[in-house]
Amino acid sequence: MAHIELERVCKTFRVTRKQKGLAGAVKGLFRPDRREVHAVRDVSFAIEPGELVGFIGPNGAGKSTTIKMLSGILYPTSGRVTVVGLSPQKQRRAVVQRIGAVFGQRSQLNWDLRLGESYELFKRIYRIADDDFERSLAELCEVLGIGDLLDTPVRQMSLGQRMRGELAGAMLHEPDILFLDEPTMGMDIEVKAAIRAFIRDINQRRRTTVLLTTHDLDDVEELCERLIIINQGRIIEDGPLAALVDSITPHRYLIVECDPGTGEPLAGFAHAHAEVLERRDSVVRIRFARSQVSASALISELSARYPVRDVSVQEPDIEDVIRTVYGRDVGG
Repeated sequence: MAHIELERVCKTFRVTRKQKGLAGAVKGLFRPDRREVHAVRDVSFAIEPGELVGFIGPNGAGKSTTIKMLSGILYPTSGRVTVVGLSPQKQRRAVVQRIGAVFGQRSQLNWDLRLGESYELFKRIYRIADDDFERSLAELCEVLGIGDLLDTPVRQMSLGQRMRGELAGAMLHEPDILFLDEPTMGMDIEVKAAIRAFIRDINQRRRTTVLLTTHDLDDVEELCERLIIINQGRIIEDGPLAALVDSITPHRYLIVECDPGTGEPLAGFAHAHAEVLERRDSVVRIRFARSQVSASALISELSARYPVRDVSVQEPDIEDVIRTVYGRDVGG
């Protein structure tokens, strides 16, 4: 059974457009100008137990609306939503026991309590047994390095410390599914690395299903094997990240450094599936079609024919790939 499943889900909001001036306000009182906003349109996907999936899209694409329907905060206008086989709207209490959530912009920790006191509150909310609570808290403190923060008031914690505290709080009751919304936003390099290591650890060791929404493409590249891309409320891509990169950018690049003082670098080079893009001093940049020729074969050929000092393979920039996907026309 899929841990998360959406089938032809739509969510439409009715909004009232405000009109200018006193006359417009009076007119709006009696004849309001209402319109429908389609936040999510015919969205279908399934996530199996233990998957770590990136769920990305530009601002206003429908990511947060989808997550809110999965967590039971919003009701879909049409379609079917299930989480661990249950309806988040009709069986929300049971679903909440099986999920954890961290939203980068909103804190679930009580700012007027010490961190440890917030965890004691979670223990009662989720009805965690004493032994299970102590074991889970000890493990999370070790992995996230927050043991010395338990007596610190939440309001005195840095952003990075608070985010690690949020992750621990979301995992105290050992949920089957973790929803993460911008978990590394605003973090420095060390904190980002720690958070990514934690996400990878719980996914691999606990087999926790993770749905990650982020604008940080380093999160996607380092954590996600599968990517779901939403734009204008519609799913426009869903599949392995590597396959998406290959389909959008079928070319790779070789950066070849030749021995200086040997004339024009790679003079006379010609290949049916590769081309020289630029030469700069003794360095040459070559583009090649990955499906037609392997990097190792090309390197061997170059090394046999030219005075090659060093070679490196350059992968396409994932940011360029995602920008290309966002730019596609997804229809009306």
